[in-house]
Formats: sequence, C-alpha cells, structure tokens
Amino acid sequence: MQIQIQCCGIVLMMVLFYFYIRQKRIALKTQWAFLGVYGATFACILLDVFSIGVIEYRHVLSETFARFVAKTYLVSLLGVALSALSYMCVDIYAKQEVYRRQMRKYLVLTAAGVLGTYAAPLYYQYSADGTKVDYTYGPSVYVTYGVALLFFVRIFYLLRKEKAKINPRRREAVCIWLLVWIVASQIQFMYTDILIVGYAGSIGIMVLYLKLENPETNLDRNTGLFNSGALYQYAKQFYVKEQDFPVLVLLFGNSAYQNVQMEKRALAWMDIIEYLLKIPDALVFKNAEDEYFVLFADFDTAEEGVQRLRNRFRLGWGENDASMVHPYWLYLPHANVVDSVENLLYFIRYVRQNAMTFSETDFLRIEKDRVEQMDRECETEQLIMEAIEYDRVEVFYQPIYSTSEQRITSAEALVRIRDKEGKIVPPGVFIEIAEKSGMILRLGEIVFEKVCQFIRRYPLEQYGLHYIEVNLSVVQCSYEDLAQDYIRIMKKYEVSPNKINLEITESASTNAKKTLLGNMEELMEYGVKFSLDDFGTGQSNLNYIVDMPVDIVKFDRSMTNSYFENGKARYVMEAAIHMIHGMNLEIVSEGIETAEQLETMEELGISHIQGYYFSKPLPEEEFIQYLETKNVG
Repeated sequence: MQIQIQCCGIVLMMVLFYFYIRQKRIALKTQWAFLGVYGATFACILLDVFSIGVIEYRHVLSETFARFVAKTYLVSLLGVALSALSYMCVDIYAKQEVYRRQMRKYLVLTAAGVLGTYAAPLYYQYSADGTKVDYTYGPSVYVTYGVALLFFVRIFYLLRKEKAKINPRRREAVCIWLLVWIVASQIQFMYTDILIVGYAGSIGIMVLYLKLENPETNLDRNTGLFNSGALYQYAKQFYVKEQDFPVLVLLFGNSAYQNVQMEKRALAWMDIIEYLLKIPDALVFKNAEDEYFVLFADFDTAEEGVQRLRNRFRLGWGENDASMVHPYWLYLPHANVVDSVENLLYFIRYVRQNAMTFSETDFLRIEKDRVEQMDRECETEQLIMEAIEYDRVEVFYQPIYSTSEQRITSAEALVRIRDKEGKIVPPGVFIEIAEKSGMILRLGEIVFEKVCQFIRRYPLEQYGLHYIEVNLSVVQCSYEDLAQDYIRIMKKYEVSPNKINLEITESASTNAKKTLLGNMEELMEYGVKFSLDDFGTGQSNLNYIVDMPVDIVKFDRSMTNSYFENGKARYVMEAAIHMIHGMNLEIVSEGIETAEQLETMEELGISHIQGYYFSKPLPEEEFIQYLETKNVG
C-alpha cells in the first residue's frame, strides 16, 4: 500500500491550519464545529498512514496490534461522518439543549458502529506475489461503511428537509464535500490499490474553509475590523442562548466631521480605527460605512469601556490630536430588550432616522421603554399600511356652524382608520407615525379623494353647505407636486374648487414655506381657498396671518378654553380677534362644548363655531342624516 496520496492530504491540512490560526477570529459556534470536522479528518488521515505502516511491519510488531490499528482507522471514518453531521446541525438546531439532545442520538449510533467495527473480523488482501497487503476487507469494513452510509443518508435528508434553516453557502459546501468523498470511495472501491478516501476528506476541508470558515471573510478589508456578516453571526449566538449583552453603536454622519478640514479627515479616521482595533474586552464590527458596533463582554466592562471611549474622543484625533470628531452614540446596556439580532439592526436604523443632528452631547442610552415605543410605532406603521391596502381609511365630518346664518354651513374632514377587527383607531395614535414614515402623503391623498367622492355623491348646496375643509399635514405642505395632484383629483370627480378649503398649520408655513406658497398660489389660481389651522398653538404669531394668503383663521381648542379660564389669555384673544377682523378674515373657534361658550363667541364676533356642542365628528352616512335633521328638515 502506498502513502503518497495520504501524505499530500496531511500537507494540505497543515497548510490550511496555518492560514486559519494566523487570522483574527471571533468565537462562533460554527467555527468550533468546523474545528471538530478538521480534527476528525486530520486524525483519520494520520491513522490511515499509521495503519499502513503498522500492517507493513505487523510481523515485527504484532498481528493483533496491526488489526487493532487498522480497525481504529476505520473507526476514525465514523468520527469524520459524525463530525460532518454535527457541522450540519449547528444551523438546524440553534438552541444548545436541542443540539445536544440530537447529538446524543447520533453518538449512540456511533458507539454501536465502533463496537461492531472492533468486534467484527478484518482480513487482508495480499498482492499477487503474496508479499504485500494491498488493502483490508471483511465484516469490520462493512460495518464501518454501513454506519457511515447511514450518517450520509441523514445528512442528505437534513439538507433537503431543513433547507430553510441552513446557511445556503454551508449547504453548498457540504454537498461538494460529500460528493468528493462519495466519488473517492467509488474510485477506491473499483481500484483497490488507489487509497484516496483520506485525501478526499482533506479536499472537503479545503472546500469548507474557502467557502465558509476562512476567518478573513469575517473581516472588513479596509479597516481590519469585523464586518457586518460577523456581527450578525456573533450577536445571533447571544439571542439563541438567551444571554444578555451590551452594545455601543457609533454613528459617523457627515456632521461628525464638520469641524475637521477635508485633508485631515483621512489621518483622523486612521487614528480612530487603530484605537478601535485595540479596545480591550470588546469586539468592534463595521456594519456600514458610517456605523460601528462595539460588543462588550458584560455590563460592568461596558460601562467602563463606554466612558473610556467617550473620554478618548474628547481628546481629538490625527496629527497632534487636533481633529475633533463627534459621532452620535447609541448605547444599549441590555441588548436583550430587543428580541432578535434582526430587530436589533432594524431598531438602530429606526433610531438613526429619528436622529436630527450630530454633536458632542449626542449620547442616547436606550432602555426598554424606548424599544417598546419603537415596537408600538412599527405596529402602527403596519396598521396604516394595511388600512391603505385594504381600504380601511375613512373620512369623518365635524359640522361647522355659521353664527351669521344660524345653521351648519361647512364641515371639517377628519381621517380615521380601522383595524382588522373594524375598530376605529384614534388619530392621535397614527397621525404622527404616518408623518414620520411619509405615509401621510398617500393617506392625505386618499382622504382628499374620498372628500371629492362625497361632494359628487351629495351635492353640498342641497344640504346647506358651502364647502368642506381638508387638513394638510406638514409633510404634505413640503410636497412639491401637491397642487398638481389635488387639481387632478378635483377634475377627475368634477368637483368645483370653491367647494374645497384646505387647512394649513403654522408649523407647515415655517418649515416648508417656499414649497407651500408655490402650491397655494397654484391652487388659489384654480379657485381653492385656504385657512390657517390651530392658531394659538406652537409659535403663534400674527405675522403668519400677514404672510400667508388665507381667508379663514381657526382658533385652536386650547386657545378657546384659555379664554374662559385665564384672564390674560382673554385680553390676548380679544386683541387677536380685533386685528384679524381688521384684515377682513373670518374666524372659526374650535372646541365649543356649551351654550354659554357659544353665546360668548357670538358676542365676540366669531363667524364660525366648531365643537361637540353641535356634534362630534361623524361617519359619512351619519353626517348626512345629521344635516337632513338640522339643515334640511
């Protein structure tokens, strides 16, 4: 028997091990499983060579010892098969206790195979001249290959059944490895003098290494830090074990370098990376170009490490520490407040979207309450999307009373959505989330279209109405195509523009004034009128009324209530009424709930009244019934 091929396998295994140990690594469960496969395969090849030598010199050593070593080599093949199955199960059985329970079953089968291999007889096949042993055969060999075959069948079964749970690259690598081994076994079976099964095992290890287990694939080439793939695998292990861990995220937005000269940024950045590579008792991962995760071993280490890191950033970077870099800090002392690594990464994106600026004091400590807030907002976003998709968006109408005509002459259209059970979701729950997510644009368009459908279905003049008021959110006011979209909808339903009054807020007029004024000008030329909503809240100022081409000013409910509760507020409101009237604008007072309040507002010369005294917001059909009773009947 020749050992040249086996020796080639040994050399290949040693080269792979050299490259493996010299690379920076993280402790991943899959890597330990790979080392198990590597160790079993390497031992198998060494035993193959050793058994050939012992059989060659069996007369000098002993026949019994030679057969024992030969059988031990066969047993090592079972070890390789078991380690291959174990390597597959790392992905399939993520929880440690489940993994161990499954492996105990396979160990029982392995033990049975080991006992059968040692107990069964083993024979030598001699060369033609009877001087050399070409190979071994007999029941001991058949037991080994039979049990190994069972393991391989199980591996192929799991590859098919648990396909969704297995890393696609791992599945591909294992398939290649097994294919190489099967082909080698067939060749060795047909040509008994070519002993290549052991070498095939080393080829399989090389495939696993190149496709999956090369530690270099977990490193970012530009920085030498661990990459996003390594972050996902490493953090996932903590969640699988249900083990808490602290996380610090450093976000380097453009404004983090706002005080650093362009030519000095590269030097400062190299200095930062060098420091991150040397943080003790922590692993640092580059998740995105400007996003870095620091995972600490435990809470106490994290508290100390975070403070030390923040202090270091205060000293400056680059040449003479002259460049001050101010990242945005997100610190989760207990990352298990998020239930999975996927949600952890999603949560970081969510926080980033809501972070407005970068400054030295931008340090956010994230506890359970903030995560719960995110969960609620995500649920609300899903609720809004489903309401839009399944037509669960509705428009309610709140009547507006004219003090001069002594009847209902208009109404405010208010958006409502329903959940899966058909229950109304309060606007305070979803409006802000819709604005943050940008879904308010689609929601607002749906509301406006439903209002136009309503006006076409129920001609307003038949019910004593002059127009319907429709709110515009801050986001809508910043949308450049708003006027074109709304004009298109009015034309589609043949709605006269004088039947529409659009309400803007003071915040809209300040945040997107140029875009808003452009939209207002286009819509006013078409015939639409505007009112300034919620006057008396936020940055309330009569200058807004002067600057904005509105026809109506609406006093917010809080301002109305303050008139009846606060003497100073009374003088302010009376002065505002006097000046607004002087500009020939109409006034709507919201939040009127009693006859006394109505009478007072009429005495002040308020032209329109809105509030629960007349009606709460009503669904479309109930609103028509209300008008038929109050206005038409």
